[in-house]
Amino acid sequence: MKPDLTLYMITDRLLSEKIGKTIFQVAEEACAAGINVLQYREKEFTQEKQLAEAMELKAIASKYKVLFIINDSVEIAKAVDADGVHLGQEDGDCKKARQVLGGNKIIGVTAHNVQEAVEAEKAGADYIGLSPIFVTATKNDAGEPCGVQMITAVKRSVAIPVVAIGGINASNLASVFAAGADGAAMVSEFMKTKSVGKRVRKLKNIAGRKALIAAVSYAPKE
Repeated sequence: MKPDLTLYMITDRLLSEKIGKTIFQVAEEACAAGINVLQYREKEFTQEKQLAEAMELKAIASKYKVLFIINDSVEIAKAVDADGVHLGQEDGDCKKARQVLGGNKIIGVTAHNVQEAVEAEKAGADYIGLSPIFVTATKNDAGEPCGVQMITAVKRSVAIPVVAIGGINASNLASVFAAGADGAAMVSEFMKTKSVGKRVRKLKNIAGRKALIAAVSYAPKE
């Protein structure tokens, strides 16, 4: 069974601190409101600190039966028994990650175009993180936006789910699903919102129509 990746939240400590919240507070509110995936992303802390935070976030995700994914680190994903790991193009080998984590864990791989997406699928990825769709300020090395048309192109080329990421918010979320995305990963939309629960419910309402709006928008791979 393919995982439900519809609403995918990625943590950002600096953004949440600007509104006076910890990533744990945001995660709790978002999970309670009904997100599907929680990804822990932290680039600056020591591995020991990351491990401690990952354990706390995993407890929150488990409480609400939300998938818990670790960004980049296969070691931390294994140590906390996360549901999986997400790897960037330069962050590790999908096949090696599978050897470490086993066949029952989820491995996502970032792709920026059709070729990278096809290669990730061949390497054993469970889903593609297609990035960036729109201009984004939360990842300095994200590159030029590829637009929603790339979602459709990738969906026609792979059989695994495609999660769109990069500059996605309530105003453009419908266009992402209309292009065929299986899910939308967002950072600012969660981390910069004081009323997280209210925002999640709004996004869920938009995402709830994804099957209808996507059905007439693209032709899946045969």
